[in-house]
Amino acid sequence: MKIQLPTNHNMQRRMATHNYALPGIYHITLHVAEGMGQPLGQIQGSLEQPDGSQDGPHVVLTPVGNMVREELLTSMTAHYRMIKVDTFVIMPEHLHVLIQVTAPIVSSNGRPTHLGQVIAGFKKGCNRRYWALTGQAIPTGEPPGTPIAPLASPALGAPASSPALGLPAPSPALGLPSGSPALGLPGGSPAVRVPGGLPARNGKRVPSNGSTGRRPLFAYGYCDVHAITPEQLSTQRSYIKGNPRSRLLRSSQRTTLTTCRTGYVTALTPSALGGFLQRECLPKHATPEALSAIHSRLLLADGNIALDTYGNRQLLNSRLLPVVCHRKDKYRFNEQKTRCLEAAARGAVLVSPRIASGEQEIMNEIVNHGFPVILIADNGFPERYHPSAVRIDQCAAGQLLLVTSWQYQYRGKNEQVTIPFCKAMNCVAQAVCRLKDDWWKVPLQ
Repeated sequence: MKIQLPTNHNMQRRMATHNYALPGIYHITLHVAEGMGQPLGQIQGSLEQPDGSQDGPHVVLTPVGNMVREELLTSMTAHYRMIKVDTFVIMPEHLHVLIQVTAPIVSSNGRPTHLGQVIAGFKKGCNRRYWALTGQAIPTGEPPGTPIAPLASPALGAPASSPALGLPAPSPALGLPSGSPALGLPGGSPAVRVPGGLPARNGKRVPSNGSTGRRPLFAYGYCDVHAITPEQLSTQRSYIKGNPRSRLLRSSQRTTLTTCRTGYVTALTPSALGGFLQRECLPKHATPEALSAIHSRLLLADGNIALDTYGNRQLLNSRLLPVVCHRKDKYRFNEQKTRCLEAAARGAVLVSPRIASGEQEIMNEIVNHGFPVILIADNGFPERYHPSAVRIDQCAAGQLLLVTSWQYQYRGKNEQVTIPFCKAMNCVAQAVCRLKDDWWKVPLQ
């Protein structure tokens, strides 16, 4: 399959073949509007304590965050009886919720609808109550929002501070003024009036909701992931529940757990990579179109191929050895594996794209022994890059560095990388190590 052109990632992409009016399980992500800061809460707790415990990583909600929670657990399910909230977490500036749709979506007035309308209604209810909280004008006859129900409402099935829900105790009463620190709203800078919009801060116009001048709480659109298999559902639940710990971990290790853009430059040029691919690939694979697609996605700095990195960058200062398994050496695989483990035990750091099954076996064995590794990713890092919880823990422990030489592009689940693309990553592994991948055939000195 040919590599598709880079796609701009956005919050409105949908599965084209899926009917969003039918039953299913959806992981929905909503972000607050740009410039809002962190109005929904703040992360507290200790990484030393387990998730779900009183002192473990958790989010303390602001009144605005508590309002969003109430809208999610009461209003949405009240208007759409076929919708159930499975798992959710309200982070300081975004919301993750796993929604189960048990029957075709029909509104309370009996009209068939779809998931997009459900999310739009939820956001509209949040906006009304947010405007009431912050003193923004609401048109005559338009209700300020869903009536505030007690947080320990029987409809929720548990009190607001229930450990089963992983929620903090309720915040003080609502009704605080706009800009109040207790609301988690922006404040401090003097307001400047801008015609046709809300007051601006520091001379910059604040986004408004059309001609009304009211600022929405959430950004336009949403992101959805459709969970299909039980394994995918379990992964989504774990990811949602682990958000507070992941955020607290990243904030405590900002240098390690952030993406460094083109922070490492190799000595490999695009032309040298092209020559390598023409030597290593059959002519039917190393076509001008395939080579052009690869070159168009390369990260470059000063004419050489550069790398984005995430994790323990100090590993690049170690003795680096590439791990690439070739079919011609299949009969010597056990020898290669043994030599790699011996080198790791002596302090070398193994570098691999981990494509072939042999490379996966060797790198897994090295990780299981507790030795650090560098993995070359087959795609670039998006703007909001969050590796799996396991890899974040490995990076935080100093055992892993993730690197990529590619610009990010959206890829469907069934899209595969091409042979030249895989060969290119093998070449990058050797360029990072400044060593050919047959080093293991020479006896250790």
